[in-house]
Amino acid sequence: MIIGIAGKSGSGKTTLARQIQEEKRGVHIDVDKIAHKVLLKDEVKEELVKIYGKKILQMNEVERKYLREIIFQSRNEMKKLSNIIWKYMEIEIDNIINNNKDKIIIIDWILLPKTKYFNNCDIKILIDIPYSIRKDRVLKRDQIEEDIFILREKASISYQNNEFDLILNDFSKENTIRLVKQL
Repeated sequence: MIIGIAGKSGSGKTTLARQIQEEKRGVHIDVDKIAHKVLLKDEVKEELVKIYGKKILQMNEVERKYLREIIFQSRNEMKKLSNIIWKYMEIEIDNIINNNKDKIIIIDWILLPKTKYFNNCDIKILIDIPYSIRKDRVLKRDQIEEDIFILREKASISYQNNEFDLILNDFSKENTIRLVKQL
């Protein structure tokens, strides 16, 4: 079984995914972490340097803060980045899925509905938490300024509620435990 969890930044995707992972002894695919791993690949760094110059690197690693500032300013820049790293990310995700076919797999990512994996999910969950709660969480968690959160929010996608099996608006601990047990 594949469970897909989507929601905007700070909605609680990873928290829910970890709770399901623990309860069901599943495999959690945090797509953001896979993206960070892919940025370590030499071939990815080379492609990014071709587009953004060596200023994208710091001590031979992609400076994610600098990259974030570029991609959240423009959907076009985000698309360029996706065109570079997505093929490597798919390889990683496919390997995890293929190596764990006998387990429950939980995929969490803000852009999940834009991928082939969304249609492969047996259960699709959208976490729809109010803006102010998400903003407070992200500012605290990521230790960023509010203007960076606003850029991130503007770069986010809109979700179609009818594409999801479950929509969570109340992400209290009690409701989450009940949901995880139902799954």
